[in-house]
Amino acid sequence: MAQKKINRRQAVKNISLGVGVISLGGTMIAGQTKDAVDNNINSLPVSLKGNINHSVCRWCYRKIPLQELAQKGRDIGLKAIDLLKPDEWKIVRDAGLKCSLATDTFASITSGFNDPKNHQKLQKEYVELISKASHAGIKQVIVFSGNRNGISDEEGWEQCAIGLNPLVKHAEKNNVTLIMELLNSKVDHKDYQCDHTPWGVALVDKIGSSNFKLLYDIYHMQIMEGDIIATIRKYHNYINHYHTGGVPGRNEINDNQELNYPAIMKAIVKTGFKGYVAQEFIPTYDDTLKALKEGITICDV
Repeated sequence: MAQKKINRRQAVKNISLGVGVISLGGTMIAGQTKDAVDNNINSLPVSLKGNINHSVCRWCYRKIPLQELAQKGRDIGLKAIDLLKPDEWKIVRDAGLKCSLATDTFASITSGFNDPKNHQKLQKEYVELISKASHAGIKQVIVFSGNRNGISDEEGWEQCAIGLNPLVKHAEKNNVTLIMELLNSKVDHKDYQCDHTPWGVALVDKIGSSNFKLLYDIYHMQIMEGDIIATIRKYHNYINHYHTGGVPGRNEINDNQELNYPAIMKAIVKTGFKGYVAQEFIPTYDDTLKALKEGITICDV
């Protein structure tokens, strides 16, 4: 299917400017075409098990007005929406959902905490965002390492810790957790530094606060290192949030891609995880909410 490649950085910027088998209410769907799955997903009621707190990343559904996404998303099982800016929080709250992960337009994937030149600006902006999030009852704020630009792993850890430490202290006082996202540097975010789980784990250990954790993006880490379930089992205490996405292509998480999401979700549940799992795939179905409903159902184990 022909599709223009879009990454989250581009989509968020645009917003700021303007498996084989799944169980559905006792009915099993296996090896069907996308259209057949779509029709079943659309016709069957949502009956969720309650083991996964379902969320979705706003940028993937940017063509749908946020109020509509929140209202219809709630009806198909969402509890929250990810990657919302302060002016969007009330819209979601009024629709009965939470903001599961806060951000703002200044948050940069490429210019992050690994470069000391960024510290002063980022610290000023993030102090305000953390305070706003706390006041709104939002528990998580996203941060990024930034691109390497020749910075070694050791220097990256050191500078991220220096830049983040005062913000982590502020987050502790405000009951907010900062989470750094693991992203792939192979396909979507060339040169990004926090691109392997052990790198992020070492930074969490260096900072040494329960208010600094990782966002484990399953799509990105399948591309960079694979071994998803074993990694989750090993490092689950370092992870505060999960994102999904089909590999390859970052589209629907059905049986057209290589990851077994029900098995991954079962592994996450087994760790005792109580946070959010957010769908972050780019839908290709004509009815994008069908794609979202399908993703939620696949992940509801």
